[in-house]
Amino acid sequence: MDVQPTEIPDIKLITPRKFGDARGFFSETYSRQRLREIGIDVEFVQDNHSLSGPAGTVRGLHYQAPPFAQAKLVRVSRGSVLDVAVDIREGSATFGRHVAVELSAKNWRQLYIPPGFAHGYCTLEPDTEVQYKVSTAYAPDSEFGIRWDDAALGIDWRIAGEPTLSDKDKANPLFADAPRHF
Repeated sequence: MDVQPTEIPDIKLITPRKFGDARGFFSETYSRQRLREIGIDVEFVQDNHSLSGPAGTVRGLHYQAPPFAQAKLVRVSRGSVLDVAVDIREGSATFGRHVAVELSAKNWRQLYIPPGFAHGYCTLEPDTEVQYKVSTAYAPDSEFGIRWDDAALGIDWRIAGEPTLSDKDKANPLFADAPRHF
């Protein structure tokens, strides 16, 4: 398992080892022990899997407030995304800053995002599948969002044309107007 730093030290870019031969490949995509060894001691309680048909689909920016705040371990099993995490921890040295990385089935990278970050992604290819582990179950009353295209965040989503969004994501508040939970 290879771990690379990001611009925000609490967010980790992880690349599991992949062993290939004439049959295909094998990869250990999750190991609690290996994550502990790199300083991530989180118990994941739920796996989520999403399929986005069109390229340019944006999901996010989402987060859950305490006590249901979630850590996430995100990977792509088909296609590619621009994965984004925004620091929403008031008082943090990186408050309001973001990390944006490309995750794909080809590069096999994963992104670890601790609680206190809003998360979202934009599909870069059609029929992209994203799988991610979360540390707490979904709690609808604790779910919040931030507008994906807030200019104050300065996120380049790499979208050519009009994105595909849910009505809920279209209605998210700007970062400055979002409630502060962290």
